[in-house]
Amino acid sequence: MAFLALNLLDSGVQLSMLCASIGLIFALVLIAIVARSPAGNERMRQISGAVQEGAKAYLNRQVVTISVIALIIFILLFFFKDHPTAIGFIVGAFCSLSAGFIGMRIAVIANVRTTQAASVSRTSAMRMAFNGGAVTGLLVVGLALLSVSIFYTFANKMVGPNMAVRSLVGLALGASLISVFARLGGGIYTKAADVGADLVGKIEQGFEEDDPRNPATIADNVGDNVGDCAGMAADVFETYAVSLIGAMLVGALTLVGNQAAIVYPFVLGGISVLGAICGVLFVNVANGKPAAVLMGGVLTSAVISAILFWPATHYLFPTGLTIAGATRTPTQLYLASVIGLVMTAVVVAITNYYTSMRYSPVQKIARASETGHATNIIAGLAVGQHATALPVGFIGIAILLSFHFAGLYGIAIAVMSMLSMAGIIISLDSFGPITDNAGGIAVMSNLPKEVRAVTDQLDAVGNTMKAVTKGYAIASAGLAALVLFGSYVEELKAHVTRNGEPFVFQFSLTEPKVIIGLFLGGLLPFIFTAFSMDAVGKAAGAVVREVRRQLKAKPGILTGQDIPEYGTCVDIVTKAALREMIVPALLPLIFVVAVAMIKPLGPVVLGGLLVGTIVTGLFVAIAMTSGGGAWDNAKKFIEEGNLGGKGSFAHAASVTGDTVGDPYKDTAGPAINPMIKVVNIVAILIIPIFF
Repeated sequence: MAFLALNLLDSGVQLSMLCASIGLIFALVLIAIVARSPAGNERMRQISGAVQEGAKAYLNRQVVTISVIALIIFILLFFFKDHPTAIGFIVGAFCSLSAGFIGMRIAVIANVRTTQAASVSRTSAMRMAFNGGAVTGLLVVGLALLSVSIFYTFANKMVGPNMAVRSLVGLALGASLISVFARLGGGIYTKAADVGADLVGKIEQGFEEDDPRNPATIADNVGDNVGDCAGMAADVFETYAVSLIGAMLVGALTLVGNQAAIVYPFVLGGISVLGAICGVLFVNVANGKPAAVLMGGVLTSAVISAILFWPATHYLFPTGLTIAGATRTPTQLYLASVIGLVMTAVVVAITNYYTSMRYSPVQKIARASETGHATNIIAGLAVGQHATALPVGFIGIAILLSFHFAGLYGIAIAVMSMLSMAGIIISLDSFGPITDNAGGIAVMSNLPKEVRAVTDQLDAVGNTMKAVTKGYAIASAGLAALVLFGSYVEELKAHVTRNGEPFVFQFSLTEPKVIIGLFLGGLLPFIFTAFSMDAVGKAAGAVVREVRRQLKAKPGILTGQDIPEYGTCVDIVTKAALREMIVPALLPLIFVVAVAMIKPLGPVVLGGLLVGTIVTGLFVAIAMTSGGGAWDNAKKFIEEGNLGGKGSFAHAASVTGDTVGDPYKDTAGPAINPMIKVVNIVAILIIPIFF
């Protein structure tokens, strides 16, 4: 065992690279399988091509916009921080953009093939959509694990282990900042198009979902890809990378000189890539209801990981660890990692309950729609706020238990373990927009209603899966941010000590500066979401006006004699998304730097700001994403023929609720996740600059 422990200690990072490479190779195999599948008739391929062109055009323009901002930050880090951190920033930004771009491209290829598979059977369509999503899932974890491990290995040789770990904070900032832009830009795009299409199409004209007569329908389908695929991929890439880096940082700062504490997070990540592959294989061979099969894939991945974590933990820490003067056994460290896996299952189950059509919260909103638009909104807001209690309660339990087992390092390990499940979880998330687009292609191609019935069933499951993955990302972000806050305190302590001064800062609630920081931090998520919601509202209004203009100028659109100008709506939401995303995306940077620059405030107020942002951000994000998902599925519950079905008074009210919930669940709520981490990462980075 001693030999195995030594070997794993020396080669753990390299083994994680191997596992990441295996994940990427498996993703390439899935790409080949998806690409070789039938793509339907000419009309289907034409529609899919239009969506693909729109998505590519938007992402290309987004890359140009973001690159300008990234270049400015790179220059600032290069001259005012250090060269390795600046290079890490560029690596993180590039990989985050790549994960989103590749994920979107594969999703667009998979959607038309899912439509074709739906004409064969529901199981074939489910597997096609899931395999398309699994490409994104495996790419995200593979790229994240590979980029961090390669950068750390090179930096370790060039500048030494301590500087290598610290320079990884730059990589984390690059990934997080790009993720905020991708989440916000994609979210504004997709929801502006979706809300605009629904308000005029469904409510004013009585169109079906994705009716080709609706001028905003192509923009809506493009939005599914740039928001839910590209945005989510960038989001979870950065969450994974930040969690891995955070665990390494805590290990380096609190367990000085213990190499195993730095290697362990890499090993957990590598093992879980293999677990994710097993989960993907399970979905491809299992039969049953789509939701049950998909959840079975998650369970398979978790069980495989839990089994392999045991020997890896005991080989790396044969005699345990000494933390804060107390010895922690290998079993205690293993239990901390298992807590992360259990938390994944818990968050998935809770979010599924609040957003699935099978359970009472969604049905409660649907029934409230029978009495009007206002009662639908009231019920949806209540469900979103109710949905915060259980996740936050279990997060508290997870923090308590993991800290009991291994202190702050135990929390970091639990977070890394939870994020190691990202490969299979993101496969579920991308499943949603692929099935949504598949349904749109079915309608616009005039395929038989039986095909649309299959895609609608899968889309309802996909809505729940999207909500589940957002809940997972937000819960893990809350835990990751707590680890980063601990790193901020430890880094501040190390910085002050290096300068030969005593560490006298007290982060106590009796200190007025801490309270001021808590208020400022608590304010940030509200200002951030306000800008995000405003952006969607303004862009959606522009889409509504354009759709009305086209229908008035060309009455033949309604009878099918004239073809709508789809490109005009695409152009409107593209420009609006790129314009409106900049201010809210830069808010976390502005808040942190402003507090650090104002001398009477300083590091104590900044510490309070970090905690305030974590707490309110967690509640607001969970309420928004769960409430939005519930609103969406309440509409689908009615559209399935319940409570009067399509065209009824209840249906009209449910559409209103869905349009309110759209920017909640797909723009403002999910974007809080990377925003929280940007705040914490920037705070760590600026310690030597301002303090």
